[in-house]
Amino acid sequence: MGTKIAVLGGALALSILGPAIAVPPAGQAEDVWRPLRFFVGPWEGRGEGQAGVSTGKQEFQFILNGRYLLVKNIARFEPQEKNPKGETHEDWGIFSFDRNRKAFVLRQFHVEGFVNPYVCERIAGDGKTLVCVSEQIENIPPGWKARLTYEIVNENEFKQTFDLAPPGQDLACYSTGAMKRK
Repeated sequence: MGTKIAVLGGALALSILGPAIAVPPAGQAEDVWRPLRFFVGPWEGRGEGQAGVSTGKQEFQFILNGRYLLVKNIARFEPQEKNPKGETHEDWGIFSFDRNRKAFVLRQFHVEGFVNPYVCERIAGDGKTLVCVSEQIENIPPGWKARLTYEIVNENEFKQTFDLAPPGQDLACYSTGAMKRK
């Protein structure tokens, strides 16, 4: 039996491998944030994809009395033939836990003006893979989809994959990244 959970980024088919949140012993409060606590703190890493090669930093921190998890992301893309000056991408995301859906929701705000609300649709039974699927994307033509997948490699590393699809097409990898704890 699985539980839907919402997190950062994109679109993916619903595939639940196991319970996302353990039921606590009687008398103890449930820690709904357990699946995301790994990410708290500063990270740095490298990425590559359709926008080119990048270096980046991310920081995850609890805000507003621990009710939300804020993630700040900045990536600097090296100059390339399609973009000789390179570019800097920045986005902020806020995770919340929707008690009605029993799911994590990520609302991601991009410097380019896009807003991506995601729902974490799958957390692997071992807790090492989180898959977030977009519910919509603001400020882009209707029908676009996105999926953001986080894969914990070890206690100090994770990988992320961002998949994107125009209307009527299948999701395809747009970028990947590997982050290390600072």
